[in-house]
Amino acid sequence: MVDEATAPLLTSFKAKLAKAPSIDDAIETYIGATGAGQLFKAILLAFAWAFDAQQVFISVFTDAEPHWHCTGHDVSCSPAAAWPCALPQGSWAWDRPAETSVVSEWALKCAGPALVSLPASSFFAGCLAGGFLLTTLADSLLGRKKMLLLSLASMSVAGVLTAFSPNVWVYAALRFMCGFGRSMVGTCALVLSTELVGKRWRDTVSVAGFACFTVGFLSLPALAYTFRDASWRNIYLWTSLPCLCYSILLYFLVQESPRWLLVRGRKHDAIETVRQIASLNGGGITCSFSMLHACATEHEDAGAGGGDGVFTTLQSMWERRWALRRLAAIMTASFGVGMVYYGMPLNVGNLGSNLYLSVTYNALAEFPSSILSWLLMGRINRRSSVIALTAVAGICSLACVVIPEGSGARMAAEVFSFFATCTAFNIILMYSIELFPTSVRNSAVGLVRQALVLGGVAAPMLVALGREHSFWSFGVFGLAVGCLGLFAACLPETRGRSMSDTMEEEEHKEAAAVTATSDMDNNADLV
Repeated sequence: MVDEATAPLLTSFKAKLAKAPSIDDAIETYIGATGAGQLFKAILLAFAWAFDAQQVFISVFTDAEPHWHCTGHDVSCSPAAAWPCALPQGSWAWDRPAETSVVSEWALKCAGPALVSLPASSFFAGCLAGGFLLTTLADSLLGRKKMLLLSLASMSVAGVLTAFSPNVWVYAALRFMCGFGRSMVGTCALVLSTELVGKRWRDTVSVAGFACFTVGFLSLPALAYTFRDASWRNIYLWTSLPCLCYSILLYFLVQESPRWLLVRGRKHDAIETVRQIASLNGGGITCSFSMLHACATEHEDAGAGGGDGVFTTLQSMWERRWALRRLAAIMTASFGVGMVYYGMPLNVGNLGSNLYLSVTYNALAEFPSSILSWLLMGRINRRSSVIALTAVAGICSLACVVIPEGSGARMAAEVFSFFATCTAFNIILMYSIELFPTSVRNSAVGLVRQALVLGGVAAPMLVALGREHSFWSFGVFGLAVGCLGLFAACLPETRGRSMSDTMEEEEHKEAAAVTATSDMDNNADLV
């Protein structure tokens, strides 16, 4: 690697006259090509998505509505009855031990859909509250790494405590706490992993995170089947304790983002982090890092002027119309995607098929969706991809309303709808990273994820209502994702663009794009 200080005099003189290099270019210069060691750390970091997936979809099994049968002691009992609650006590029984589900252990089936859906809704409400209260901390006070570790630790501790819940009210409260802690796991893991590698590997590392999410999702039916006749509490223990061990491992192995350190003016910490990454990549570390000093000098004033307040990043986006417009459009599209993404796995019980197989099919759909996401991000515009995928997801979900219950065609339509939604989910997250600069990126991606979660908050109640009429689940899901996905048309295309570091840099790019478009229109008129 060649440093500016060792360049020829004329070249150095011209460099001083030129604009200071961007953080992206400076870091890329010093870390060199991403080596196997650093790539391993980035993928290890992305594995946080596996534990995230387990907590998101764990209620599919722990809160499942179990099957029941008549005991034969009462002639009034009929298997055709929709609800056993009106039957005499002792005339019916659960097919499996009562402790296999919270619904049977605490007799929630007869309490109505509101109480049955309360724990799942509480979890998503906790994700929503945590996202809005914690989302700016990773951009301001704590940074990416500390925020991720705090989220993982709090999520796992809440999960362990959930296993000892004495009743549904404590259970719902602990699910809220788990959701609150979990709210920043995916965001910080995605942003930090992409900021620790070079441009060439960003899409790959992002897809690795989505693939790890699939691994976590896929582990649930296997774990639930293993404990199918045991207490639901075992599932919480076996998903939460490994997560706590994983967070300790990350503390010792993963570095903070050098981008965030430079934007925050901590240039000495940033240089030390870049040294560590460069050594892992096999590069020499004898240079003076003058390019990073230049970047830090350029951004220190902006950081000091912006203040260190927790909500400074939100204010920065609120004051700029282009940022607010982007945020509103992508959050609106994300709401519809989140409703289907979180709602479909909860709704598999309404398909009339085997629960373990249905969830497994949904989880397996995430693997090809990760591959398709990687292919689309490299070859097709983000905006067009989101619009097309949400339209397909909406059509397939609406088809589930008219296809007879229990048929293979209905399951196929549901899985295909979930597949398209998963792909749209992945692309939206990567899209949001590219739409916003480093100074507000974690906050912006966090808000986009909260819009996804907000859709998930409404899903459990819709699923409970859908047990009576499928339009309230599949129908509403299809209309929401299909119509709201059209808001992506309001967003600028980011494929092939370099990521900005400050709001001012992004504004310059926006103005240059507008000027270029205007010039093209004028040339077309002249022709």
